Order: sequence, then C-alpha cells, then structure tokens
Amino acid sequence: MSGESGQPQAGPSHAGLDFPNPERNRAGVPGGVIRRAGSRGRRSWIQKVLEQITDSPLQWVTPSEVVPVAVLAVQRYLLEDEPRDTIPKPPLYCYDVTISDGVYQEKCYLDPSLNFLVYKNILKVGIEMKISRVSCLYNERRLGQGILCIDNVHCGETLEAISLETPFRNSAHEEVPERPLRGGKSHYLPLWNNEDPYGDIWLTNKQPEEHNFNNTKIISLSHLEMTWANRRNFPALLVRILHKSKLRYYGKPDKKMIEPYQTFLEVADSSGTVSVIMWNALCPEWYKSLRVGLVLLLQDYSVKKSYPFRMQPLPVDPQIKLISTMEICLNLRDPPTNIIIIPEKQVKPEWRLPKLNHRFITRSELDDMPKNHICDVIGILVFVGRVQRSKKKENREDFWSYRWIHIADGTSEQPFIVELFSTSQPEIFENIYPMTYFVCTQLKVVRNDTQVPKLLYLTTTNESRVFITVESLLTAISEVRKEIEDLQYREQKRIAIQGIITVIKYIPHTSATESDSASETLRNANQPSTSQAARRENQSQERDTNKRRQDDDPMSSQCFQTGYTSLSPTKKKRILQGPYAKLVPMPQPETSAQTKGQESASTSTAGKAKRTIGDRWESQLWREKKFGLIDHLHYSHVYPESIPRKFIFEKRKFLTEQFNSQPAKYTPPEGRPQNLEDFKSALSLGHFEVTILGLNHEIAIDVAFLPMYCPEDLRTSQIDTLLTCMNYSCVYPQDEPGNDTLAGSRALASDIIKAASRLDRVHIVGILDICNLGNNKVEVYLHRIYSPTNNS
Repeated sequence: MSGESGQPQAGPSHAGLDFPNPERNRAGVPGGVIRRAGSRGRRSWIQKVLEQITDSPLQWVTPSEVVPVAVLAVQRYLLEDEPRDTIPKPPLYCYDVTISDGVYQEKCYLDPSLNFLVYKNILKVGIEMKISRVSCLYNERRLGQGILCIDNVHCGETLEAISLETPFRNSAHEEVPERPLRGGKSHYLPLWNNEDPYGDIWLTNKQPEEHNFNNTKIISLSHLEMTWANRRNFPALLVRILHKSKLRYYGKPDKKMIEPYQTFLEVADSSGTVSVIMWNALCPEWYKSLRVGLVLLLQDYSVKKSYPFRMQPLPVDPQIKLISTMEICLNLRDPPTNIIIIPEKQVKPEWRLPKLNHRFITRSELDDMPKNHICDVIGILVFVGRVQRSKKKENREDFWSYRWIHIADGTSEQPFIVELFSTSQPEIFENIYPMTYFVCTQLKVVRNDTQVPKLLYLTTTNESRVFITVESLLTAISEVRKEIEDLQYREQKRIAIQGIITVIKYIPHTSATESDSASETLRNANQPSTSQAARRENQSQERDTNKRRQDDDPMSSQCFQTGYTSLSPTKKKRILQGPYAKLVPMPQPETSAQTKGQESASTSTAGKAKRTIGDRWESQLWREKKFGLIDHLHYSHVYPESIPRKFIFEKRKFLTEQFNSQPAKYTPPEGRPQNLEDFKSALSLGHFEVTILGLNHEIAIDVAFLPMYCPEDLRTSQIDTLLTCMNYSCVYPQDEPGNDTLAGSRALASDIIKAASRLDRVHIVGILDICNLGNNKVEVYLHRIYSPTNNS
C-alpha cells in the first residue's frame, strides 16, 4: 500500500511542487502526531477539513470547499459489536478508505450507509472522489486519537495516474503491520472474499532448519491413535504434508478473536495419515510457508477427538492407513506449538515417510471417470474467464470467488473445463493467463449424463492447490535442433514451443507435387541454416513455387472461386487435427485424363491471378525478418512412409514390412522389388507447410500440418481462426470424381490460409510432434496451436 512505499518523510513531498519544512502541529487537531504543509506550498485540503471540524461545535461539517481527492485504498474488516449492543448482529464488514489530496494521504472510515458503493464497485481505487460531508469519531480508549469519517461522497471517473509519494498526515497510519481504524481486529480481510491471506500479517519467511534428533522422542501416528486418550504429554511427530486446505475465516462480531482463522493439513508417516488443525494466530505466521511435500517436526501439540462430519481426503497410496478417530491441534497457546521444517536433505530413508503421489488423468480418460471422483490435471491454459462471486448464504455478506478455466493436454479435442474457486493462493489465482502450463490437484468430477447436452466438468475441493509451471515444460525454439538430433530411430517426442506463425503454404497431394516438395526439402535439409542460406532458400522457393504453379496448379483464379462457391452447403464436412491424423486412411477420388487436360489448359490463364488466390500466405513480419535469421530449421517435408496408403490385400506383406520397425536380418523380397510410392495415397487433402518464428525473431522452423478427414462433425459451421481450422474446419467434398475434388481441397486451403492471416503477430504455443524415421529423415508435425483467450 502507499503507506509502505518508503520511509516516512519529515514533510510532504509531491513531484513538481516545492514545499517548505513542516510547521508545528496545531493543538487539538485529531489524529495524533501529524504533519503540516507550510505557507509556501499548496495547503492540504485534508488539513483544512480537520481544522474546520475542530472549530465546529458539531462533530460533523460540510466542507467549505469541496476538492476532488484520489482513492488509493479500500480495505475491509470485521467490526466487533460495540459494548452497548445486546443482540448479536450478522457479520458487519466495515471499510477504511485511503484518500490523497496531492499533499497528504489520510485513512478514513467509511460510514456503513455508504457500504453499498463498495458492494457495487462504484467506490474503488484509482477514482476521483468528492467528499461533501465528514465527521470525526474519537477513540475513547486512546488520548487524542480521532478518525475522519466519510459521510457523503460523489464518486467520479478513473484517474490516469496518481502519485504515491505523498506522505500520510497521521504517522500512525504508516505503522507496519497495517491495522484497521476501528475495533480490536489486528488485520484487514481481502476485499471480495474471506479465503485469501491479505496484508502484511501473513509471513513467508519460515525456512527449513536442521534438527538434532538425539534427544527427540518420536511417536508414530498409529501408536498415538491407540494411546492418546491416556496421555498428558505427547512425543514429537515426524510427518510429511500430503494435503493443505484453503483458509477458513470464522470471525463474528460477538467473538473476541484477534485472528480467527483455521486450516487443515493432512500429514502422514509410515503408519498412517491424520488431520492437523492449525488455529488462529498460527495461520498468519505459518500458512504461506507450509506447502505440500514438506517434512515437519511437531512438538507441544494437543490431540482431540475428530469432528464427525468432516470428510478427510483419501490418501493417494491405498496402503496408508486413514486415521479418523483423532485430530492434531496446533495453537499459539495452550500449549504453544513448536513447528520445525526439516530440510529434505536431512530426511532419512529409514523414516519411511510417504512420497508425494498424484492422481493425474488425461482429458481422454475424463469421459470414463465417475461422479465425485478425485483427480489431478496438468495442461496448458487455453481459456481464462473473469472472476465471479456467489453468496455463501442468502442475506449475508460472505462470498465465494471463482472463475472458469479451460486446460488442454492434447489427448482430446475437448479441454478440461474447471470451475476454479479461490484456493487461498491469490498470487496465482489473480495472475493466471492463457499459454501457461497449469497444474490443479484434488479436483472433483461433476457430471450429469441424463442432461442434454451432457454435463461434465471439474471443480475444486477444500484441499485443491494450483501451480504454474511455464518454464519447465516449454522448449525454447533455440533448443529444438538439439531435441531433434537426440532422437533415435522411430522415437517420437512431443514438445511445446512459443512463437509466431509467419508463413503457411498449401501443398496439394499429387505425385508431381510430392516429388517436387521432397526434392526441395531434401535440398534445404543439406544446406547450412544461416541467414544466407535462408536467402537462397527463399529465392529457390519462389522459383519452385512459380514452377509448381505452372506444372501442378492448373486452376485459374476464376475457376477456383467458381468451383468453391458452387459447392452445396448441405455437403459440409469437417477436418479434425488429432494426435494420429497421419495414420488414418482417407478416400482418394480418381482424376480422369480429360480433367487433367482441362487443368493443363487452364494453366495458361491462371498466371498472375494465382498469386492472389491464397495457396500461400506470408506475413509482413516474415518479410522483414527472414533475411536476418541466425537459424532456420526445415522440417516441413512429409515422407512417403508417413502418408496413408490404400490397402491392397495381395500386397499385405510388403505394406506390413514398410510400417514395421527395421528387421535385424535381411530377407530377400518376394517377386519384383516394390516401391511404397507405387501405392495410391489415401490422403486427398494434401498438407500445409507452416513457418513458426521464435519470439525473439532470430530462429524459425518449418513444420508440417497434416489434416485428417472426418465425414461427420456438426460442432462448427464456419472457419474462425487457424486455431479452429486445426480442430474442426470445413470442406465441401465431392460425390463425383474429378476437377471439383481439387477445387474443394483448395477451397479448404484458401479458408485456412485466410484464417492464418488473422494470427499475424499473435503469440501462440505450438505443440510439435517430432519423429525420427531413420536414415537422417526427421518429421516435425504441428499437432495443435493455442493462442490467448480471455473473457473480460
């Protein structure tokens, strides 16, 4: 907060203004030790209002001059019942509002009648506000301590910038930790829920420390379960944290608890697992330092009978005994608990502490999971919804905070849909965004198969934890070459890279095109990957592209557009990109000699118009950066053994051999030697060559995108972005063979390439499948891409 932004100054400091040294405080001005602005600088409106209150016989005033002030903080807390209150009221949350007039800051109490302005997010930080009535509330237990109360305000627009350099008028407001103006509570609550740790009372400085166990008596959990009722003193426990719950705030106006918090730890040793309850002031001291997996030495704890209605999370290891008859209680007093974090390097194997295990499932497995099943998931965030709130109980002021997120793991076309409630980890919950790897633990399956459409999603539980791991799962584009070189024969690996799609080119699947593309890619693969080579390669590509346009691209612009628009919308089909797309057979219509003749005849009319049809798209960024690359990796070639072939029963032995691993012993071929390319391809749609430029614009990689034909898929009706195209794009296949099939394929290509242009300069995460086919042949396929998706 602003009061913590630096050391307190002796006088006001405001950028651009010259202020004198502070004058002597005026006696009787509420607020204790104060600072005064001198005559040479602009007078503080806050100071003038306080002086006006002091001179008034009433305890409230209407300021003689209403000057806009800036709102720097809105902080919430639970106000205890006043001594005169005889009937307990439901929780009453109060708000302290920190304002700045450009000379001083002042923390003020907001009259509860104005709380609705906070409820509606009208009174919020960063806005300009005019205060038309103020009053003074004195703390009768402290000498000379008065509180400025805001009784009537008009909230204005959001300010572009507010200086945080202005000091507090009342130096007491700068004290650390921050304290509320009223009541006996020692801390503020988060503004919108009660589950998150908020403020400077929450410590994070607890570190592991080595412990001498020579004089420490340890008792196992199973032994403690059998003997605790007959003991007064309990030996130490040596346990590992398996689960950690979110915080529970149980403060009430009529309860005189300073820090009414509670959290549960599920801990285990070799004999069992038990619940540990951490109470009150221990939570701010220890909660943020304790994490799942740590080993703890617990001393001076208490034991009580377990609460009968609480459901413990099941241990991941079924061999660990679940102890549900007792609970371990940790408290700052009665007795004062001693907690020590044991360094992992000091943990001995003979202690036989359980290891952390997870119940990770894939998205493809989720469809078979029963209702209420507990699982963990990991994947890349592809959608992050806005934070929402729901009341815990009607007619109360307590809310849950939650948001919807989508996590994709590449095993299914569908992502995990997760209802993510606050897990007392605001540093993560408030800072998640797409394109990051995300881990959620202890999620519960919610499903209803009788509902139409079927309901299936995951929701957090009391023990759920979330983690962000970008850094460990993404591969830098500069490391892709090494990943490729390390692969052995038929080894396949999936990696994720960040980059920008800069070029996408359609390669129709014909024998001539396949031969031309193969020779080009092989030539490029043997060239050094330098900027000079990139120049030669691009010049060569232009020549080869022009040649292909003349030899293999016979459709004129007019014929191409006519063929596309004449297709019936009722015959729409879909293209799906899946993990095994290149292995799925696809029908290949015959092309008649007459059609080929027509195509050749139309070549002469295509000419210059072909440059605008859209079989290739190149971004402006690529035109600017391609000659300055330090490395350009060429792996967009699709080799013959990766193209699905129509099965011929009589040739089954040869085909089987081609798709098996290389044999250890040579076997002479039967009959005339055969070539895999002699078998008709089942791939009618061709493929795409996609160039991904690294985020630093220094390295690029060419990869192949191989669509998969799917005859029936009604999930979408239009092509939106390249992202959609790669998942479920549209094509109009023909019932009759011939010219229209090529037109339909090129129509699909045109739509995908048009969609690609919408991703110009957009940062994406590309999931790449790398496979070493042997004999220096490597393929890199673009399995899927993800681009940022936020709901604001």
